[in-house]
Amino acid sequence: MFAKPAFKATTNLVIPAKAGMTNFVLATLIVLLLAFLLIDPAFAQAAPAAPAGPAAASGGLTRALNEVSGEGRPLSLSLQILILMSLLTVLPSLVLMMTSFTRIIIVLSLLRQALGLQQTPPNQVLVGLALFLSLFVMRPAIDQINGQAFDPYGKGQISIEEAVGRGGKVLHGFMAKQTRESDLKLFAGLAEAPPYRTIADVPFTILLPAFVTSELKTAFQIGFMIFLPFLIIDLVVASTLMALGMMMLSPTIISMPFKLLLFVLVDGWALTMGSLAGSFAT
Repeated sequence: MFAKPAFKATTNLVIPAKAGMTNFVLATLIVLLLAFLLIDPAFAQAAPAAPAGPAAASGGLTRALNEVSGEGRPLSLSLQILILMSLLTVLPSLVLMMTSFTRIIIVLSLLRQALGLQQTPPNQVLVGLALFLSLFVMRPAIDQINGQAFDPYGKGQISIEEAVGRGGKVLHGFMAKQTRESDLKLFAGLAEAPPYRTIADVPFTILLPAFVTSELKTAFQIGFMIFLPFLIIDLVVASTLMALGMMMLSPTIISMPFKLLLFVLVDGWALTMGSLAGSFAT
């Protein structure tokens, strides 16, 4: 139905040394929020380029804060904290819904349940592992955003609107590659949207729910494949205990060591991480 665009990594992500941690976090939140609320696939083409001037000497994050505050004046510390605390409520949703994090954390949670472990690894470890694996998977997209949007804006070559448009276009391309055509048709039909010629014409309002639905479906498919070998071990142990007349002994206690032994022998963590990273279309 759609011809999905391809993209390649261009350069490494570099954070300007002049920007402090507060400025970095605040500007990142602003860019993510604008990308989610304002970006249309054709938005980047309509934004005019900003002329290079003295402001180009400062870092891109500092210029972003100055432009948002108006009249070239920097935001006061109290306003920075206010905006930061307001955008922090939106950032988790953007991280969860627009990246590979959803699929990874669901698969890891299903793996823990398949092993019969309640709190091992703990939730903090699973979230941290999913976060860093998501950064690994998203590295090509991050590099492309840095090369096409962040660096040119920091040098004063483009305006903040065009920088946000370019960054949103990269995220649009990443999500489109992971989204099933059937899910796109579903939400396009619910929205009564006209047919789109290419995947690049699909707006975020349709692509985002379709992307999340596809991620959930893929995560449960992977989780089902992970459950199968451990389910066989549970059935064998339960049948053996029943044949021996040991019906009062919990099969879970007996099967857990065998599950852990199998998982270690096949190098389960490496297989899981490699399969998850390789499951994303590039």
